Amino acid sequence: MAIRQLSETLINQIAAGEVIERPASAAKELIENALDAGATRIEIATSGGGKALLRVSDNGSGMDVVDLELAVRRHCTSKISETLEDIRTLGFRGEALPSIGSVARLSIASRRRDSAGGHEIAVAGGKIAHLRPAAANPGTIVEVRDLFFATPARLKFLKTEKAEAGAITEIVKRMAIAFPAVRFVLSGSDRTTLEFPATGDDHLGRMAQVLGKEFRDNAIALDAVREEISLTGFAGVPTFNRGNSAHQYAFVNGRPVQDKLILSAIRGAYAETIPSGRHPVAVLSITLDPALVDVNVHPAKSDVRFRDPGLVRGLIVGAIREALARDGSRAATTGASDMLRSFRPGFQPNNPWPQTAWSAETSPSRPYQPTTGFGERPQASFDGLSMPTARAEPQFSPQPAAPEAAARHPLGAARAQIHANYIVAQTEDGLVIVDQHAAHERLVFEAMRKALHSKRLASQVLLIPEIIDIPEEDCDRLMQHAAELSELGLAIERFGPGAIAVRETPAMLGEVDAHGLIRQLADEIAEWDTASGLSAKLEYVAATMACHGSVRSGRRLRPEEMNALLREMEVTPGSGQCNHGRPTYIELKLSDIERLFGRS
Repeated sequence: MAIRQLSETLINQIAAGEVIERPASAAKELIENALDAGATRIEIATSGGGKALLRVSDNGSGMDVVDLELAVRRHCTSKISETLEDIRTLGFRGEALPSIGSVARLSIASRRRDSAGGHEIAVAGGKIAHLRPAAANPGTIVEVRDLFFATPARLKFLKTEKAEAGAITEIVKRMAIAFPAVRFVLSGSDRTTLEFPATGDDHLGRMAQVLGKEFRDNAIALDAVREEISLTGFAGVPTFNRGNSAHQYAFVNGRPVQDKLILSAIRGAYAETIPSGRHPVAVLSITLDPALVDVNVHPAKSDVRFRDPGLVRGLIVGAIREALARDGSRAATTGASDMLRSFRPGFQPNNPWPQTAWSAETSPSRPYQPTTGFGERPQASFDGLSMPTARAEPQFSPQPAAPEAAARHPLGAARAQIHANYIVAQTEDGLVIVDQHAAHERLVFEAMRKALHSKRLASQVLLIPEIIDIPEEDCDRLMQHAAELSELGLAIERFGPGAIAVRETPAMLGEVDAHGLIRQLADEIAEWDTASGLSAKLEYVAATMACHGSVRSGRRLRPEEMNALLREMEVTPGSGQCNHGRPTYIELKLSDIERLFGRS
């Protein structure tokens, strides 16, 4: 069969299969162009899930006649010159507009700020129409109609209009988080209008717009640097989690990415703190020299490759774990809200209960100051009765009651134990309910984890070393991490070109499937260039041992034991959730309690 040159239209349609996968892909490319043009206001309108109409309007720098003619031709761009070593823009390939024009009806109207008028160009199915003058405000309006009309087979692979509209919404959210100084408006006949006003330098404010206001109260700031790479952003406390990973956002040099290395690092950082099937909420921004990352891996530019992936993964895991150790022990604010919804009566008052903070001077529950005495004779019969109390101290203890200063601790002072499992503590402005088993389980686990990382772990010497045959390249990778594995109690040696001899295994793991462990470690090192899997296995064993060695439900605790547990929780990293990710305590403010009783 003879080789022949493909036509320009067919070349563009083939390229469009990679660049424009669905309407959301087109929206992403057009929004990136607007941001690269310096826009501070971007409006997106859709119809039919973006298949019938996708319009992106911006107030950026605009284009003149020459730029418009080149913009719809392949591999024409203003963003790079001769090298891919220093890419600092979102777009750079020069493929998006000609790819869209080859499979849809595309029109571009643009005007520079210093120009008296604008111009418009149109492309339909790869055919470029003549340029013509057009009335336009400074900036650019790109309109895409009848997407994939020129390649109708692609329409069969699209999802419902609602699903496609949702995908565009997700793209806009990611862009909005990355660029808080830009105002985004998303509207159309297939959706309700979504607007993200500009927040300037307030990145957390923009995140609250996208992820909900609760994220602001449950986020921990991240700020870490390792060698030439910096990491900023916010990570949610472990108890503030979701049912999927859609609330995890990652950006590399301002570019939204969906990189499996970053997602894996987030998952590893939250190991043993989130229940199975739940996912953390996090927004990470990585900044590094453009020469240290390859963004030209795929035409969609959503995947990246780092020159040192181990360094990036270590930075993410270390920064998040440090943040959780520093400030992650608090419970999510949503716990109290869920509790309030459980207690709230079936009827709703006409006026919503106030959300104001509690104060002793204004509270309707403040101690009553009578103007007339209660000295009447009928009251005399109550003189011999003791006042009821919720204090947990023994009734006839010679020791004085705990000082009120104890309530000034973050978790307050223990006042009672309910059903031999829940500790009720009084704080300065509310109360805390603690699950004693879950809390002590976390304390034991953290103590064991600290021991794991403070010295070489005990190992058991195998009477007969196990010889494991694996590919030579896997042997090379494992031996590069031999010292690290030895610290974890796994002693390995090279046994010929394609085999590993296992001489010692971690005593903590008991009987070990050495073959399976070595092969799993080899696969992990090949994928991530790290051997953290063994450490994770050891921590899993420690978590199991902590569960069986902690204070059991049903055990009655003395007041001093309860208070000692509270004080230790306050200084232990991650004490806000147990090893399985469930919360160890719930805090209720007095204002929340008053709302339960409908007080105003």
